[in-house]
Amino acid sequence: MIIEAGCIGRDREVGEILERAAQLTQTSYLLVTGAAGIGKSTLLRHVAQLAPQQDLSIRTIDDADNLDATELTEVIGENDDAHLVLLTATHETPALMSFLPDVMPLAGLDRDAVAALATARARVVHPTVVDTLTHHTGGNPRDILSLLDELPGRAWSQAGIALPAPGYIVNSVREELEACPTPARRLIEALCILHENESLGVAIELADITDPLGALDDALRTGLVQAPAALVPADAHPRVAGPLIQAAVLEVMGIRRVGEMHRRAADLVTDPVHRLNHRVAATPVPDAALADELDALAQARATDGEWAAAAELYRQAGRLTSDRLRSDQRTTLSVDALLAAGDCVSAASYVPIVESLRETALRNATLAYLAILRGRSADAHLRLERAWGIVSFEREPDVAALIAQRFVLHNLVRCRGDELVDWADRAIEMAGDNSPAGIEAAVIRGLGQAWSGDTTGAVASYTDLAERVRFGPQAQRVSMGRGWLELGIDDIGSARSHLETAVSMAALGGSNRISLWSLAWLARVEFLTGDWDTALVTVERGRELADRGGIELATPLLNWTAAQIHSLRGDWSSAHDAADRAAAPAGDYEVMRIPTLLARAQLAEAAADYGKVIRTLEPLRQMAKDTPALVEPGWWPWVDVLANALVVDGQLDEADALLTPFEERTAARGHRSAAARLGYARARLLGSTGDIHGARRTFERSLELLEGLPLRYDLARVNFAYGQTLRRAGKRRAADTVMATAREIYHSLGATTYVERCDRELKAGGVHTGHAGASHRAERDVTDLTPQEEAVATLVARGLSNREVAAELYISPKTVQYHLTRIYAKLGLRSRSELAASRS
Repeated sequence: MIIEAGCIGRDREVGEILERAAQLTQTSYLLVTGAAGIGKSTLLRHVAQLAPQQDLSIRTIDDADNLDATELTEVIGENDDAHLVLLTATHETPALMSFLPDVMPLAGLDRDAVAALATARARVVHPTVVDTLTHHTGGNPRDILSLLDELPGRAWSQAGIALPAPGYIVNSVREELEACPTPARRLIEALCILHENESLGVAIELADITDPLGALDDALRTGLVQAPAALVPADAHPRVAGPLIQAAVLEVMGIRRVGEMHRRAADLVTDPVHRLNHRVAATPVPDAALADELDALAQARATDGEWAAAAELYRQAGRLTSDRLRSDQRTTLSVDALLAAGDCVSAASYVPIVESLRETALRNATLAYLAILRGRSADAHLRLERAWGIVSFEREPDVAALIAQRFVLHNLVRCRGDELVDWADRAIEMAGDNSPAGIEAAVIRGLGQAWSGDTTGAVASYTDLAERVRFGPQAQRVSMGRGWLELGIDDIGSARSHLETAVSMAALGGSNRISLWSLAWLARVEFLTGDWDTALVTVERGRELADRGGIELATPLLNWTAAQIHSLRGDWSSAHDAADRAAAPAGDYEVMRIPTLLARAQLAEAAADYGKVIRTLEPLRQMAKDTPALVEPGWWPWVDVLANALVVDGQLDEADALLTPFEERTAARGHRSAAARLGYARARLLGSTGDIHGARRTFERSLELLEGLPLRYDLARVNFAYGQTLRRAGKRRAADTVMATAREIYHSLGATTYVERCDRELKAGGVHTGHAGASHRAERDVTDLTPQEEAVATLVARGLSNREVAAELYISPKTVQYHLTRIYAKLGLRSRSELAASRS
């Protein structure tokens, strides 16, 4: 079966093949392998079309595993010219491997490629269904295209669609089932009915067979089930060979038999969720008693923080409830649980249904929750105020507590401590310490305490929480909040440990929303400690999770880290892309706006455009008036960056006015890294006013504060500013030592942008590059430039203005012009353009 749709999603493989062909010095062999329908032939044809256009010698052989050694030799033939022999095969045969080919396994398409394939087929597919289709088919293009063609177009726009198997697979499975012995068929059917974690014993009991091992052997021979690494019966843990096979088996069984087996399975399994799922699968009409059981179990799962499981239970409860009001409530709770699990995409698909329901406090609280996760502050605030205004505290205390908890989250992302603590106390008082709303409020309350200046109380709160909530998904929330706090108070090692724990707990039923925050703050830890490669991996994991869940709230935080690393490493394209991605969400919460501005400021600072740094960060000065987290030290590093830019720009009084209140608060809090950062900005200010002794004392104090803290990036910044200040004061030998230290740290981080700046500073200082001694200097021709002049000439030739050169070298614009005059005279030039031409 061939269903063409172009070579979608294979750009990497195509590029690799063409590059390999372009670099050939002798004939070589490349074998592309993969399952049937994975797109091997399509890839082969696409490469064959491109090769002549690029004058590449590529010989293609499709389905090469159907040829024996002799046939392969004949087909390949002999050719003295170097060329690439590109073969495809579903299986690696001895004949193929005798040519010692390199092997390129072809995996399934990713989500984006599947979406592109659907678009190419003129299908409008709901975002959640794209994920379902990708998982269901394993990204196999043939199966994807078959389903896109076989199902009606309107089906693809419906969230939650249960996908069947393509017709050709159903027919193949039907033939296999009809041909295999009855016991084997029953075992295969039982495995398709049961959850994959159920034991073989339960499957045998459900199949009602007397010779289980014989049936298992027969079932394995069909290929419809698999038992990897099972050499003895004790190791046998058979599983259905993929979602498509399972769907095909169920279709062949028929609805009646499927329902009967689900009812029997409900009596055999022990897991309460699995038992109810079997009963639900067998119940096509409303059932009030079953709906109540589902509701009760959903509440229990929600209490444990297993929100994804709770969402499905609430959804099924709503479907089986005939009472309209109760059904609406359960449907709304299902959407709310999806949001708590971090699945905004799935939740959004039900929003039209929720919005069509009569207005209730719960409905407004749920829609506010979605607005928060999408970063829409005004919408969230309006809906929360409305929910709080209409809730009945006597009849709906649980809903009132839920609304209070949403106000907690609302104020968390507004970075407002006092309001956060106030709403957290209300939520805990109304819901109790051990309720979902109470635990979530308590987890966030500690951050509010810290932003209100009570870090001691915040630490105590998390210590108490960690003792009370040790296990399960709720423990993930505690670990995340605790790690966030520890990052803010310089307990870096503990922050890394707790954030890594929170990330790892996602696999145990935790929330993707909590995992996303954990990844975002873990990336900050990794950035500050200099583990930049790992930080970029963490950022990418967070981006993928945010895209998959549709959560926009934390994406600016992730992209701030990426923008910093890429700009410091000189990868300007990736840096600007990250800054653009930080600004892409339409949200207006402070937790989104702050990192977006910091990302832009980082790009400007790395480019030595300090005027732009000032313009970019000025909104934060205004925002800080009613945003406690911007004022409390340790949470958002913006004051030192802005103050440093003001000093370099010559706005010394402005820098002093900015620094003074923050220095006082930081001293009162005893925050070491914040004091060190403010200290280097103050020291640079002192140096600019001529107080070099005060500057040196302040720089040294900053370095002392950083001792014992694993903050390599901050250490590099302090040394860099220190070296520049010393050089400007004429302390060139001391400046050389300090700048060399900064260069060493930046080099270890791969921060090429600042390594180059350090090199220019060292060259301008004339000590590091002048170790040949006075005799060398005496021999210099009168047209030779001094190190400082050479540095100025290099930057001017690159197109920088006098002001930009001054900022880069930390000298005044007048000094730049003085050096330029001497440069022109020495080199016999008259203009900047002539200087640039002489250097080209």
